[in-house]
Amino acid sequence: MKLLPRSLSLRLALMFALVSTALLGAIGFYLYQSLEREIAWRDDQALLGRLERMAALLDDSDSIEVLRERPQLYANMLGNRDSLLWVLGESGAPLIEINPVQLAIPQLPPADHPRLEDLGDQARLAWIQIERPRGGLTLIAGKLLGEREQMLAAYRLKLWLALATGALLAFLLGWLVSERGLRPVRQLTRRALAIDVQHLHLRIEDSAELSELRALSEALNQMLARLEAGFAQLSRFSEDLAHEMRTPLSNLMGQTQQTLRRVRSLEDYQSLLASNQEEYERLARMINNMLFLARTEQVDAAIHRQDIDLAETVEQLGDYFEGVAEEHQMRVVNEASGSLHADPDLLRRALANLIANALRYGATGTEVRVSCERTADNVVITVENSGEPIAAEHLPRLFDRFYRCDPSRAQPGDSGGLGLAIVRSIMQLHGGEVRVTSDASVTCFSLSFPR
Repeated sequence: MKLLPRSLSLRLALMFALVSTALLGAIGFYLYQSLEREIAWRDDQALLGRLERMAALLDDSDSIEVLRERPQLYANMLGNRDSLLWVLGESGAPLIEINPVQLAIPQLPPADHPRLEDLGDQARLAWIQIERPRGGLTLIAGKLLGEREQMLAAYRLKLWLALATGALLAFLLGWLVSERGLRPVRQLTRRALAIDVQHLHLRIEDSAELSELRALSEALNQMLARLEAGFAQLSRFSEDLAHEMRTPLSNLMGQTQQTLRRVRSLEDYQSLLASNQEEYERLARMINNMLFLARTEQVDAAIHRQDIDLAETVEQLGDYFEGVAEEHQMRVVNEASGSLHADPDLLRRALANLIANALRYGATGTEVRVSCERTADNVVITVENSGEPIAAEHLPRLFDRFYRCDPSRAQPGDSGGLGLAIVRSIMQLHGGEVRVTSDASVTCFSLSFPR
């Protein structure tokens, strides 16, 4: 297919011409073969008829000499352009001969009934042996093939010319038809070219006339919708990233400039370094989280699954967050059981982010409950806490990067607005999903792993 032209119109025209040529060639071959067989059959019938008439003439005549003396009887019947006739005696000598091209008398096997055979590519022969009172005779009637071959050659030439003309017309008509038929595709192309980065909101109008183009238009519109959403998300991400990094950098610059305005005591410099260290740690957490997200979104990102004891894993996380829970006068309750086939490090990180989030926003004196439920297709781990409900308008964007429900966007010690985004990426790596529900009494995050 690499030999075909790059233009779709020309390619369709060429393929249409090839198909038409093959079809016309098959029809022409069939007609030629039919004509050749018909002519051969008619010639054979004519030869057999001549044998019968010669035999009848011999029966009506008293002797062969009478026919020899009156050659007009059979000469007029046969003509002298392409017809042959031999009447041979028992010795094989010709008694009567009509041979305009002076062919040698053929050597033929005996035949008591009419037989037919080609004499090379020169003539077609029919012969029979008859018995007479004065001795046996051999009758041979023939027809030269030159005239037939000339007629068939002329017919073949006309077929080739008709085939070439038909192929050319098929190509031209196919090109015209394809040009007209592909006009909606070119219109669709012009509409698509009008859409760029500044006009991602535009959509391609449905081509209602053609079902194929309607499906293509719908597919392109869906792709544009995904591109618009991805581009908007990327723009929000760039804006949020700039904002998140500007805050600690502004704090570092402001505190450092304030301190350098005059000579400070050793304690002031130590306090400045301690404050800067907190901002550095915040930047480091943000960068580490962004690198983790970038690695998890790679196509070839690999995870190492193994069987995990859920009760033991949650118990370890409860011990890790025991100090934070005591500060908030809260408690982590472990109700998980059974095992799960997943990446242990990624599972611990997802659960740690959810538990930390629950401790940060849960009501004082309440519990963070971690439980597990098994269905026919999934293993669902839930993390529940009591506290202020999450407003419904925040739920769809809760797992976006740098998104916070709190407009102040400043929570000391948090994950920089990337914690829940990391949880979603981890679940996508496992082929699962994360959901959240929130009402006046309980906020529940659930991790659904496929079994």
